[in-house]
Amino acid sequence: QVQFVESGGGLVQAGGTLQLSCAASGFTLENYAVGWFRQAAGKEREGVAWISSHDGTTFYEDAVKGRFTISKDNAKNTAYLRMTQLRPADTAVYYCARVIVTRSDYGHVVGSRGTDYWGTGTLVTLSA
Repeated sequence: QVQFVESGGGLVQAGGTLQLSCAASGFTLENYAVGWFRQAAGKEREGVAWISSHDGTTFYEDAVKGRFTISKDNAKNTAYLRMTQLRPADTAVYYCARVIVTRSDYGHVVGSRGTDYWGTGTLVTLSA
């Protein structure tokens, strides 16, 4: 059974730093891309960042570029999102999900289209 369990959320001051963890089970991160998404109250869910399984390709949404870093530890089958310079607009429930990637004819990751499995989320709340 494919499963993600997010952790690390909480209350943090604006300008602060927080690291989220996503423990995967039922599959290996060596074979699938994984991403972080978030949904703020009253807003649509949006992609935050993702990382490919093999070639290291990463994606960052413009609002977090330069502030957030996605990484993974294959030995622990866990993905991470390190968030710095946090702002009140970053307040949201953060979700981990398996990402379906698109590839070139030679196997290079060129983008993504959708997800299949999701965790239940962890809440990040910014205090100004």
